[in-house]
Amino acid sequence: MKHNLKITILLFLLFLVAHVLGLVILNQYNFVNELGKDLPYGLQPPEMEQNTSFIPIFVIILVGTALMLLLSRFKTMFLWKFWFFISLMITLTIAFGAFVAQNIALILALIFSIFRVFKYNVYVHNFSEVFLYGGLVSIFVPVFNLWSISILLILISIYDFIAVFKTKHMVKLAKFQSKGKIFSGLYVPYEKKAALLGGGDIGFTLLFSGVILKEFGALPALIVSFIIGLSLLGLLFYSKKDKFYPAMPPLTIGCFIGLLVVKLLF
Repeated sequence: MKHNLKITILLFLLFLVAHVLGLVILNQYNFVNELGKDLPYGLQPPEMEQNTSFIPIFVIILVGTALMLLLSRFKTMFLWKFWFFISLMITLTIAFGAFVAQNIALILALIFSIFRVFKYNVYVHNFSEVFLYGGLVSIFVPVFNLWSISILLILISIYDFIAVFKTKHMVKLAKFQSKGKIFSGLYVPYEKKAALLGGGDIGFTLLFSGVILKEFGALPALIVSFIIGLSLLGLLFYSKKDKFYPAMPPLTIGCFIGLLVVKLLF
């Protein structure tokens, strides 16, 4: 087991909380619920063809990773903090905007972003993490269908495997982010160590559950999220201490098992 049982269960529960909150946030917006609200401040999903949206999104991911590698290579932490701050502001504004007026959502997002970037606290870190993915996927769920999100997950899983086991640049990026305490993902310190779960592992799987929400409804989406959570739990139980693992391959399998269960039940 990579971490002790208490930390393993805590990561599992935080993952599920991020998924459930994300689905609740998604359900507040009008592309899922006809009576829902628009995204704050006139924000709109990108204009993409659903069947091929995985292509530009995957290219954006590769370009973004290359930029982060450049930032880490030249140790320009201040640029990474600026980039992260803007991204955090946007996603948290959307997430909080599902529950409160947009101006209040913006103020809350500003407060949490300032504390997250400039006055680090592990509780603020994880609180903002479980909310921000709902804001993030609210931008992108409308441009995906089951075909395109499935292809994207397969591509991301292959990329994650290569980035962790072959080129190892994903490990370098994780260390770079952790060093500056600007880590995208869940962070649980314990016994002078820390348990980490990358933001992409939460975001991409929530994107899949969000498409299930859009096409099948709330209960199927919750079932899929729980099955994905079980796949994460299995990875944490069978992984070894002090080793990095690509989480997306087993999580993607969990997504597809969840989809199969939904097809059988609904």
